[in-house]
Amino acid sequence: MSAAFLAGVTAGYGVALPMGAIGVLIAGLSARTSLRVGAAAGLGAATADGVFAAIAVAGGAAVAGVIAPIAAPLRWVAALVLLVIAALTARAAFRKPGAAAVDKHPATPWRAYAGVLGLTLLNPATIVYFAALVLGRGGEGGGVLFVTGVFLASASWQLVIAGGGSLVGRWLTGPRGRAATALVSSLVIAYLAVRLLLPA
Repeated sequence: MSAAFLAGVTAGYGVALPMGAIGVLIAGLSARTSLRVGAAAGLGAATADGVFAAIAVAGGAAVAGVIAPIAAPLRWVAALVLLVIAALTARAAFRKPGAAAVDKHPATPWRAYAGVLGLTLLNPATIVYFAALVLGRGGEGGGVLFVTGVFLASASWQLVIAGGGSLVGRWLTGPRGRAATALVSSLVIAYLAVRLLLPA
């Protein structure tokens, strides 16, 4: 197996394994809707990781240098979006049981994919992470294999998260269980959004 591919797999798991706001969002979507929606959201996050890895392979330090000055504003935007998601999730927890059936904007796999892809792309730290790894490899070849490894590793972990959320959703099928899941998810997402704004 190619060293570049294995390096990509390692890098992909390195960025995907820590359970952050995106992971909570994916698990929550699976728990409240379906595995298909959660899996699509997970693939959106994995696609963003693949895009960042590809940009890092193509641009390396130059890209990281361009991203650095706008990292703080992007963190604020990401935190604001997460707080809005937390508020909407909390609102869903207090809806009457029949309200979900008349939701004007039901979650679909495509909407989940696009939404999580966009939200994950707001994290500038990821591209800096991949750029540092690419530079650390000393410009070795195998860029396509590296990016493929990153995507497959990230996708496999995101699908595990989605599957876990779906399993929890099956256990908590009643209105109270769904409401509790939504409320806990919203609180965790809000906490992680605030943490984005705190100094490292």
